[in-house]
Amino acid sequence: MLSKLSIIIPCRNEEKYIENCVNSILKNDYPSENYEILIVDGKSSDKTIEIIELLQKKYKNIRQICNPRKITPVALNLGIRNAKNEYVMIAGAHSSFLENYISVLMKNIDDLKADGVGGMLITTSINPTKKASSIIKVLSNKFGVGNSMFRIGVTEPTLVDTVPFGIYKKTLFEEVSFYDEKLIRNHDIALSKEFIKKKKKIYLIPDASCNYYAREYFGKLARNNYLNGYWNLLTVFITRKYYSLSIRHFIPLVFILSLIIPVFPAIFISKYFAFLPIFIFLVYNILIFKTSCMLLDKSNKLSLLVMSFYTLHFSYGLGSLIGLFRIDRLLFNGKNKAEI
Repeated sequence: MLSKLSIIIPCRNEEKYIENCVNSILKNDYPSENYEILIVDGKSSDKTIEIIELLQKKYKNIRQICNPRKITPVALNLGIRNAKNEYVMIAGAHSSFLENYISVLMKNIDDLKADGVGGMLITTSINPTKKASSIIKVLSNKFGVGNSMFRIGVTEPTLVDTVPFGIYKKTLFEEVSFYDEKLIRNHDIALSKEFIKKKKKIYLIPDASCNYYAREYFGKLARNNYLNGYWNLLTVFITRKYYSLSIRHFIPLVFILSLIIPVFPAIFISKYFAFLPIFIFLVYNILIFKTSCMLLDKSNKLSLLVMSFYTLHFSYGLGSLIGLFRIDRLLFNGKNKAEI
């Protein structure tokens, strides 16, 4: 007998994506009577709710839940607490799923005796422009996103520290007290770290894939990654747990600091210190240019690939730097983590 599953989709103002996401789930080869879809909406002001209501009229296994606080970890906790089934799948409105995604993961969670499983993430876009294609290439490259295994790929089921859009035993969330609702960003990574600390087994499965629709413009890419970087140090500060994130999340910050810190001894001690950030920036640009040339094809453009790397790395690193100053101000003012 097939296990039953609750699929949770947090969303807010996702009129461009939500129907495509839900339809991809409904087209999966996992029997519809064995799963429910819980769409947790954060009081959308566009046509998202209208679209959800139309889907509800057509499909009886779709439920809608209101998220008055409008932030993602709250939406996920609402979904999990309202889930009726033994297993929970975390989805996202900006995603779509291949037809065997659910069945492959459900099979592997049993075969591997895993606590959680997830599939590969294929970064794509709705509008395949040269700019969007360049951004996609960078977001799928190791020099762009580090050792993020679900982006760069594995060839066999692999134990990892986090997976995108995974399927888990519902009891797992209860063991770690659900998502931390103080973490507007990085709540998913922090939760996965709690799973690993408790010796839970999370596997990345190469035979299951989903699509993630990336930001198609440099401004949106910069804003998203700035906020991701901004919340890195805040995540550690709020959770008071150094293992909340991985080392890869702090590399852009180290890069930015390596360009800034030598300026001070260059001013007050010796001008020769100025050669250090110049050398680092030169090496960085050589690597950027070399990697961009390797990624170059008919779908993108060299200048756009270089700009994508710049946007990704500098916005992320700058976000982490501003987050560092935020923590310093909070400590200086004597505020605690609940006041962030």
